[in-house]
Amino acid sequence: MKEELKIQNLAENFHCGFVAIIGQPNVGKSTLLNGLLDFKLSIVSPKPQTTRQRVLGIVNQPNAQIIFLDTPGLIIPKYELQSAMMKIANRAMEAADVLIVMADATSPTDFDFIRDMVTQRLASMGLPMLLVINKIDKVPKPELLPMMDGYLKLDIFKEVVPISAKKNDNVERLKSVIAQYLPVAKPFYPLDQLTEQPERFFVGEIIREKVFIHFDKEIPYSTEVQIEEFKERGGSKDFIRALIIVERDSQKAILIGKKGEALKRVGQHAREDIEKFLGRGVFLELLVKVKEEWRKDESSLRNFGYSD
Repeated sequence: MKEELKIQNLAENFHCGFVAIIGQPNVGKSTLLNGLLDFKLSIVSPKPQTTRQRVLGIVNQPNAQIIFLDTPGLIIPKYELQSAMMKIANRAMEAADVLIVMADATSPTDFDFIRDMVTQRLASMGLPMLLVINKIDKVPKPELLPMMDGYLKLDIFKEVVPISAKKNDNVERLKSVIAQYLPVAKPFYPLDQLTEQPERFFVGEIIREKVFIHFDKEIPYSTEVQIEEFKERGGSKDFIRALIIVERDSQKAILIGKKGEALKRVGQHAREDIEKFLGRGVFLELLVKVKEEWRKDESSLRNFGYSD
């Protein structure tokens, strides 16, 4: 009842809608989402293709509710997992009211990629599109204006907004710009809600982030995390048992490490971040299991949540 009264008292020009954040891998989409929310919701690492699933984050303002969709980086898929990730990105774009196309100010290939992607596909979607140039702190200022002008000359973006997601530079202004292009509508979610995804989803993501941070080569990309048990225990720490899936016995051995030290390190760092995220203590148990070529197996992908 209180929530209904809040909504009824909102201004008549209240805006609400979905905003998909898209771009190539490692352009800073997840870092931007976390900055927009002022909360770490999406996992981040220096490695590309860290994000595999759509992550929904909600920003509530006096005149708008902006529902952001962080998406996997756009690539040409080479196997079934990557194909599933591109379907997730496509569904996010189809659900959006506004598209944020992110460019990396330091990448010499981003302009061609965006120009081709825009002319071949995005223009036909008929959505308001904003071009966000990220990592402006890493390029000389005299280079920025010609770069912005080049994107504006594509004649498809409503606005071009330069930011540094990592340093939170110009991110607040970006929120205001986005709100202008959302439809006039009542809030879709309760005004105190941050996301729609369950805690166990983010716990699995945090564990996977630590694997990306602590391991190189094929290990992070061959890894999936399943939460087998998640018990809230009143008066005691929550109990979480997570299964880390890899594709080969050799990967399992590397992930566990000598005397289990590597897995222990992942567990310690994951537990610290899980406790910050949940705001309460947890006991985390990690197990490692081999499932050969799971990234190429449609049945495994469905089981891991990479499907409708």
